[in-house]
Amino acid sequence: MSEERYPADLVVTEKDFRDSGWKNVLSSINNQGYSSMLQAYSTAARQAMDEGRTSHCKVLWLLADACSMILKPDSINQPFRPFMVIHGQRSTIPDDLSESDVAFYAQIVDAIDDPWLKARLADLTWLKQSKRDVRFALSAIDAYRSISLDAETWIRGGRECWARAIKLAKMLQGAAGDRVAKIETAVVNSVEAATKQNGFLCLWLADLLESNGLGRGQGPEIAQKLDTLAGQFETESELHQAREYFGTASKWYMLTGDEAKAASMTVNEAECWVKEAIARISSDDPSHMVASTFYEKAIQIYRTIPKKARAPHCVDARLDELHAKLRESREKSIDEMRCVSIPAVDISALVENARKAVRGKTLIEALTAFCSLNHWVDVDQARKNALERLRNQPQLALTSTMVMSRDGRVIAKRPGMSLGGTLSEDDEVAIREEMIRDYVVLIEIVVQGNIMPALEVLWLEHRLHEADFISLAKQSPIVPKDRVRLFGKALYAGYDRDFVTALHLLVPQIEHLVRHQLKQSGEKTTSLDPDGIENEIGLSGLMKLPNTEELFGANLSFEIRALFCDAFGPNLRNQLAHGLLDNDRCQSIYSVYAWWFGLKLIFNTFWNMTLKATADSDEGSTE
Repeated sequence: MSEERYPADLVVTEKDFRDSGWKNVLSSINNQGYSSMLQAYSTAARQAMDEGRTSHCKVLWLLADACSMILKPDSINQPFRPFMVIHGQRSTIPDDLSESDVAFYAQIVDAIDDPWLKARLADLTWLKQSKRDVRFALSAIDAYRSISLDAETWIRGGRECWARAIKLAKMLQGAAGDRVAKIETAVVNSVEAATKQNGFLCLWLADLLESNGLGRGQGPEIAQKLDTLAGQFETESELHQAREYFGTASKWYMLTGDEAKAASMTVNEAECWVKEAIARISSDDPSHMVASTFYEKAIQIYRTIPKKARAPHCVDARLDELHAKLRESREKSIDEMRCVSIPAVDISALVENARKAVRGKTLIEALTAFCSLNHWVDVDQARKNALERLRNQPQLALTSTMVMSRDGRVIAKRPGMSLGGTLSEDDEVAIREEMIRDYVVLIEIVVQGNIMPALEVLWLEHRLHEADFISLAKQSPIVPKDRVRLFGKALYAGYDRDFVTALHLLVPQIEHLVRHQLKQSGEKTTSLDPDGIENEIGLSGLMKLPNTEELFGANLSFEIRALFCDAFGPNLRNQLAHGLLDNDRCQSIYSVYAWWFGLKLIFNTFWNMTLKATADSDEGSTE
């Protein structure tokens, strides 16, 4: 809108409109729709300006601006949005139109015979007039409903036009006369006339009726039509179309009160997914990973069938069969995964620096350096890095991912990002997954480049015993008194290279430590089930409590979640709790880091308390 396209104070007339060549512009458009009209009118406007026809230029720009707006029929207050928003700037919205612009639209509406243009100008006039004239709303409704009901037109904006006509007619109530009924009749007739060759048109029309509460009187006929077309698509193995039609048919049978038929449609919809899974496995390019996704979809749909309708279709038995097929496909999909190699990273400098950090020092100095080899993750910077990378790499952002366990179970899913201005909940999931991905890489570097080399020096230069670690835990203010020996034994086990024991002792105690600190701060750490039984909340739930981040800080909270209880990360707490860690994985890089994490947490709180006590003592002696 910052572009100077014509003098700001220029007022155009109906004569300017007639002489502008607007109709010739329309005749040059091959495909009807607002996008094509915007392009044609903006091109004609620039040409008019080049030719010195300033008034004609403004007329054509006003028509282009009207056609540029994106119609959102579900919004009462803001039905027209800008088609483009870039770097804080946007294209035209209704509020950009001056009173003279709106008056100009009002003057020319009746002279326009193109339904798309007539509907848009009449609608904008109705919306922006200071004193609304209902005839413009009626003109918009009539123009919208004269737009063709065919698949191609529907895709180009016909759906929004018909939906807007319904919204306007319902808003006007009695002032709209019988227009709602006429719209309903037109759409129902198009449903009845639709054939398989029309693709999804019948389904789209049925959705329009259902979402606006129309067509209920013809519900059985609409449901049957959808059912028939679904069967035709299924016969031709056009399974995507078939399942969509079966799903919509189920909704319409339910609207008519035929629950048995609705359940039958849902079964058919689910079985289309099964057929797709089987087809994918037996194809020239078989994929058990894709097939497992299809089986999962089928299971989800079967689960939507009400319990009372399950017996006639043997749903429970079928679910057992599909779960077995899902497990088999997921197990086989593991073999389809491929390793992606990246160039090796030279960490020799890190290794040497880590060794130097602890070499030749007293025990306290060495432990201080060892626990300072890496700082807590800067969560704000981590988020910034993840978001920047996702926005700079659309192919990465738009791709959904899933995390699979070693036995082929899907344990986490990351949706693709919308890349819109406002971040959605799905976007936040994608950002968190990317942050944890970075965190996992960091763990590998820190363990191999810092922790293990420095630990080797500690082993050589200092002989520590279990009692030393118990004493350390006892002096740490963060360790509960009744857990001192457990923490001490866990830390010593890791120091003694027994990470199996270290992990099994340490992880439950870290969970208890979090719970204890939250309780001390007044947070409720239990939940009440329907039977009145009070259960302790697990670590994943504890990390979601309101006061957790305030108590532990954003950085430490992120590491606890990412390391111990997020499926996108090592997920050590949950893996351990469910007995999913074998001997090798208990001694993995992540186990080593978890031990070091625990040692860092205990030692730093002990050392900070010691330094404070020393400082307080020195201050007291000075006085």
